Amino acid sequence: MWKICCASLALVLCFVARAEAHFGMLIPSASTVTEKKDADLKLAISFSHPMEMQGMEMAEPKAFTVSMGGRTEDLKASLKPASIMGHKAWQAAYKVKRPGVYQFAVEPAPYYEPAENCYIIHYAKTVVAAFGNEEGWDEPLGLKTEIVPLTRPFANYAGNVFQGRVLLDGKPVPGAEVEVECYNKKKSHQAPNEYFVTQVVKADENGVFSYGVPWAGWWGFSALNTAREKIDYKGEPRDVELGAVLWLEFTAPKTN
Repeated sequence: MWKICCASLALVLCFVARAEAHFGMLIPSASTVTEKKDADLKLAISFSHPMEMQGMEMAEPKAFTVSMGGRTEDLKASLKPASIMGHKAWQAAYKVKRPGVYQFAVEPAPYYEPAENCYIIHYAKTVVAAFGNEEGWDEPLGLKTEIVPLTRPFANYAGNVFQGRVLLDGKPVPGAEVEVECYNKKKSHQAPNEYFVTQVVKADENGVFSYGVPWAGWWGFSALNTAREKIDYKGEPRDVELGAVLWLEFTAPKTN
């Protein structure tokens, strides 16, 4: 009986962990800039359960950058404290001055999750295209882990199929598991039950995955791997969950 109870509890805990996927979030005020009035971007940076709109505390990120045309700019000094979903988060402003594809990226401080007895580091990035330029959207940034888009990561319609490749230390990850959630900001979508909160797809032998986006909004793709290195917690080494997170906007077409 004791073994049966323990097994049942383990299944419940596993189920809860799956239903409450963590996502590093990096959401700009626009994913495409075609007019000067939209060039002053606002970027919201947080750590949360986006579909369920449950925020979590986020310490100051270790790094915040933007890359365009082969150059990377350090934006960490532009970070300011904010409150997102009722929890500590960060915000920044960035002015787009010339045509290009801008890749924003955040490396957070390691977050210890007691429920999973491990540290979590989610490298989050997003892409903004400006003033007609769309070159370089498929270039990796050289992050510890990242998702490199194979589908153009902007100006996509809801219903499109998105493809990406998962990289860890610059190499594809065969069979990588990718969690997918929408940023349910207006709480306009309700999952039928816990299984529907986080969608899951697996990459092929080349680290490539595909997902058909069902409705308009911001969608996060998070590929999880365990780091070789561990981080000490109260004198004991703990595993580190590495997340490659990519946030993209999918838009409904205009109708007459």
